[in-house]
Amino acid sequence: MSTRKIRVVIAKPGLDGHDRGAKIVARALRDAGMEVIYTGLRQSPEQIVAAAEQEDADVIGLSILSGAHLPICRRILELLGEKKIEGVRVFVGGIIPSQDIPELKALGVAEVFLPGASTEDIIRMVEGSAVSR
Repeated sequence: MSTRKIRVVIAKPGLDGHDRGAKIVARALRDAGMEVIYTGLRQSPEQIVAAAEQEDADVIGLSILSGAHLPICRRILELLGEKKIEGVRVFVGGIIPSQDIPELKALGVAEVFLPGASTEDIIRMVEGSAVSR
């Protein structure tokens, strides 16, 4: 009996064009045996949720450097709820002020990774939070 690989959508929302970190995380997750879909730059929350739905994702990883992390995460989590997409965990990495982390977690973000976070920590979080669906 084969086990389904964890499916992760890595997205770069908003107008920020710096995606090096997103690509590093995507590669680390792929190298850890996960199936990774990178959506590319300048994705809207609607595009990200549509990709997660289409790809039957277990996890969505967002790379946000623009400062728009609260409205973007709020909208993505709202869309997941509206579409009744259950069990998809969302994590965020990037430039996130420490005072915003509690609010992100209250919205439903599983984890926030700041600059310098290790890819091993991200892999462990994804492996631990991915729900078999």
